[in-house]
Amino acid sequence: MSLGFAGLILATEIAQAQSAPQCGQRAAVIERLTGTFGETRHGIGLATGNAVMEVFASATTGSWTIIVTLADGRTCLIAAGESYEALTETLPAAGKGA
Repeated sequence: MSLGFAGLILATEIAQAQSAPQCGQRAAVIERLTGTFGETRHGIGLATGNAVMEVFASATTGSWTIIVTLADGRTCLIAAGESYEALTETLPAAGKGA
């Protein structure tokens, strides 16, 4: 096996490991978001398979996190970032542009 091919395999495995969702018990995940990052829930919705999607964010730091709680009780981190802004705007009427 060439070094280039071995490097490609290693890079693929690392990318897959990093993209796997991190899951835990809901109470522990919520405690981490609120206690460590100062985030509070800003939105909630029902997703496929009776999963609950929630958006947490901090008005102070701008950090944000999207989590999903699955039907089996696991809560998984889906995405996180910074510069969160809450928007309250009306979408344009159909046919009136974006």
